Amino acid sequence: MFIGYIIFGVVALISWMIQSSLKSKFERYSKIPIPRGMTGKDVAMKMLRDNGIYDVEVISTNGHLTDHYNPATKTVNLSENVYASSSVAAAAVAAHECGHAVQHATAYAPLALRSKLVPVVSFASTWMQWLLLAGIIFVRSFPQLLLAGIILFAMTTLFSFITLPVEINASQRALVWLNTAGITNYETHDQAKDALKTAAYSYVVAALGSLAALVYYIMIFMGGSRR
Repeated sequence: MFIGYIIFGVVALISWMIQSSLKSKFERYSKIPIPRGMTGKDVAMKMLRDNGIYDVEVISTNGHLTDHYNPATKTVNLSENVYASSSVAAAAVAAHECGHAVQHATAYAPLALRSKLVPVVSFASTWMQWLLLAGIIFVRSFPQLLLAGIILFAMTTLFSFITLPVEINASQRALVWLNTAGITNYETHDQAKDALKTAAYSYVVAALGSLAALVYYIMIFMGGSRR
């Protein structure tokens, strides 16, 4: 158990450091304008058109760093400070989300798999915490509760790892396009790359943290079932 707590602590610390770094870099790069002065909306619209995508809408959404692509509604949702900003950070984020739209249009396999898992993960996220809590409390008398919680948690862990290639590929598509389309230059391109790389690290840490938690719950189950 003690080793499990150490792993949790290390993962939590690394996650906090990466999130702090991401926030700091986003704020810094939000103050650096891109050469052509295009807003996040302009960048998104151009990337979609350059990739022959005309059935995806670019809209503004509330919140900070709430940017995402919704394959169900075919919308690129950009947070307010990305949608109207003409900064390096806004261009990088907008292009990244459009990278998901390009994945959808080209039937990118990991994205398709992740989309199919969304209903399952939504169900798992609703019930797994209750099952895990009840399972830990009654691990000796009703270990089946904890086992059910572990199975649901394993689905969310799998989802986290499937998310990794989806996010990394979207950033790769974004960076290539930003360069070839002339949205960024030799200075701002490295800054956009740095911002997206830090964001990718956050997904890696989240996946590893989920895996560590899964192993921890399995250890509890194995220990309780032996008694």
